[in-house]
Amino acid sequence: MKPLVRSFRLLFCLLFCLLAGLGTSANAKEKQQAPAQETPKTLRWMFSAAATGFDPAGVHDYYSGTILEAVFETLLTYDYLANPPRLVPQIAAAMPQVSADGLTYTIAIKPGIHFAPDPVFAGAKRELTAADVVYSWQRLLDPKVRSPYSFLVENRFVGLDALALEAQRTGHFDYDRTVPGLRALDRYTLQLQLLQPDPNLLHVLAFSRMSVLAREVVERYGDLSQRVMDHPVGSGPFRLKQWQRGAKIVLERNPNYHGLTWDFAASAAADDAAAQRIVRQMQGKALPAIERIVISIMEEDQARWLAFQNDELDVMNMDGPLAPRALDGSQLKPALAARGIQLSRVPDMEVMYHYWQWNDPVVGGMGKPQIALRRALAMAYDVAEEIRVVRNGQAIALDYPIPPGVAGHAADWHSSVTHDVATANALLDRYGYAKGADGWRRQPNGQPLSIRYASRPDSMGRQQEEMWQKAFHALSIRMESQKMPFPELIKLEKQCRLQMRSAGWIGDYPDGDNFMQLLYGPRSGQSNAGCIKIPEYDRLYAASQRLPDGPERNQLYHQMARLIEYYAPWRLGLARVRNMLLQPRVIGYRKHPILHAEWLYMDLDETK
Repeated sequence: MKPLVRSFRLLFCLLFCLLAGLGTSANAKEKQQAPAQETPKTLRWMFSAAATGFDPAGVHDYYSGTILEAVFETLLTYDYLANPPRLVPQIAAAMPQVSADGLTYTIAIKPGIHFAPDPVFAGAKRELTAADVVYSWQRLLDPKVRSPYSFLVENRFVGLDALALEAQRTGHFDYDRTVPGLRALDRYTLQLQLLQPDPNLLHVLAFSRMSVLAREVVERYGDLSQRVMDHPVGSGPFRLKQWQRGAKIVLERNPNYHGLTWDFAASAAADDAAAQRIVRQMQGKALPAIERIVISIMEEDQARWLAFQNDELDVMNMDGPLAPRALDGSQLKPALAARGIQLSRVPDMEVMYHYWQWNDPVVGGMGKPQIALRRALAMAYDVAEEIRVVRNGQAIALDYPIPPGVAGHAADWHSSVTHDVATANALLDRYGYAKGADGWRRQPNGQPLSIRYASRPDSMGRQQEEMWQKAFHALSIRMESQKMPFPELIKLEKQCRLQMRSAGWIGDYPDGDNFMQLLYGPRSGQSNAGCIKIPEYDRLYAASQRLPDGPERNQLYHQMARLIEYYAPWRLGLARVRNMLLQPRVIGYRKHPILHAEWLYMDLDETK
């Protein structure tokens, strides 16, 4: 029987191989006949923290705001290469026409702009109109939406605040009521009536939170707050394809995008060779040239660096802790330059600061002991050491609350708050923060003194915590650690529930108003992260809003800066230098001082 069994096995194997060969031949023939699948031109990006959502009226963080710029559009935007930044039309057909008294703006809307395809439009191409602009801006004041950016439209347009007050009383925002200050005169004409002349209105019109969306999208997909955080539908160059919270965001080219031809002039500066090269690379290209963007959430420095080294990222930001890996001072290391790696380096238009919660009974308020405590903490913190140790020299110290490059910056300002541990301890002694038998200071009422410092659980968060731990120990004050993911920190911050945190504000527009409003009391829980309320500061800020950039407004800003130094609601820190590393295939990229999603203006040379 054994020879017979072997014969059957041999026959079976021969038959199987024959059939497998026939199948392989057939599959190969089918593959030869099938059209090749083209891989979409994909840009691989990274965020160092997770986005929180994508509703223009609902988000408040840098990462979500970057996605807004790619998915939605605003009336105005910024010229890609102009230096200093220059406003240009986007949805608007031309720059607004402004009346002689500065109170009436008439804006023509480009016809033929359509929202990205979505089932809510039932297969039709949905055109963007002036009425969509009105609706989108009204949402910022709808009490149900609870927008952190309601201040963009508050006290600006005739009749809009009254409509919002009525909605607070009735629980219903009447979007169909005509508001004198915010009207669609016809399908393509928008008219604005202001309560007072507004020197910064044009900058506001270019800000991503003033983006335009369709009413039917909100009515179909809105949550209980009438926000569409996970279903953005805009008219921008890209649309959201996938969102894995905390892990990955995928954008794809919007098939309904109205299109743009790359046509920007480089700076006239003779040394602006990088801009001249970008013009040669990109001039005349149809935009967007990139078809797909994959954004990975990478919180750890080492993970980002390894991904870039392994050619898994096309662009990455070399935060301060990573800078020595790629830079010798401000120059790219020769080994990276030899590989064709590129560097785009620019100081951020921002302020990084450390705030104390104004509503907190231990560190907040205008009581003299609390002022003394905050001033002591501010003096104990060494900004120069943070720049040297944590940022590896990739930052500049700030004495003034308006950073360089922004209208209203005072280059020769010297802050009265300096690193001085001895004076800080003497101040605490004077105001009753005595040390107990255990060596730790107590509150003036004898209660234990301990302050919670909130931070992200990544490498930067740990380093900043260590810096503050050193400052607290120098004052004999206990510090508690409160670590949580970035979206959770933002959520608690908007509720005025973090006792202390290191935060930052990247400029929305290049004017001092955008930074001085960070301590304006009525914007607590919005841009005012510490929920600070200093009546004299609020009065001066309100007066400054009526003035254009110039000596008169600067004088008010100087008074406000001294109030910040006296009351010490925050410790003003630094502005980072942003070092963007690019793979050789990346062309057309230049870090913009205001825009964050430069993807529309870029391309990839896939031959490299």
